[in-house]
Amino acid sequence: MRNIWTICRKELKSYFASPIAYILIAVWAVIFGYFFTIGVYYFAQESMDMQRGGMQAMSVNERVIGPLLSNLSVIALFLIPLMTMRLFAEEKNRGTIELLLTSPIHDYELVIGKWLGSFLMFLVIVLVPCLNIAALFAYGKPDLKPILAGLLGLILQGGAILAIGAFISTTTRNQIIAAFATFGVVLMLWVLSWLNYQPSDWAKVLAYCSVMTHGESFTKGVIELKDVIYLVSVIFLGLFLTGRSLESLRWRA
Repeated sequence: MRNIWTICRKELKSYFASPIAYILIAVWAVIFGYFFTIGVYYFAQESMDMQRGGMQAMSVNERVIGPLLSNLSVIALFLIPLMTMRLFAEEKNRGTIELLLTSPIHDYELVIGKWLGSFLMFLVIVLVPCLNIAALFAYGKPDLKPILAGLLGLILQGGAILAIGAFISTTTRNQIIAAFATFGVVLMLWVLSWLNYQPSDWAKVLAYCSVMTHGESFTKGVIELKDVIYLVSVIFLGLFLTGRSLESLRWRA
């Protein structure tokens, strides 16, 4: 456990030692702020129109929080490959991967440590702009449980994509190739969710394999066990394949 935490801290510090952490936080905050502002603006306009007509006020969770988290889950598909491209590809490019593989640590400690460092970085990126949501509680009465459910889904989805990106990063020494390959894979997983509207059985099976399909219920404030199990399984599968890839590198070295 000590080795895992040591690798995790080293990986987390490496993000802030380069501009990538600050760029990702800034980009995420700007996008978050844009969708949040637009959502609140239209919600306020529609609420005033409905009150003038004597209609019941709308739910801020359904009109603002739900669409906001749904849009952010798509944005994460574009940003996460920039986080995972350097996990192992940079080590291979610098020639330090041999030192890691021959050091007195297990492969699973190296894999989990690096993934955990990137996962904590993702938590920082996601949770810092969420301070905007606190403003809703000052001027309204949103339901906290759906918000927490949506954030849980976004975090689990991010963890799954990080695990996939970690595996792809072990297959190349070029960070750009690792980023584009990860983006291509997660984009395919997103596109598969579109098949959910097709009546054929094979289309429904492929749609079920999409990470986005299992994130929809979270944005609606519903936590379903099958979705949690699927996303956690993708995380374990990605980390398992990463470990096997490192093992093959160890044998070839």
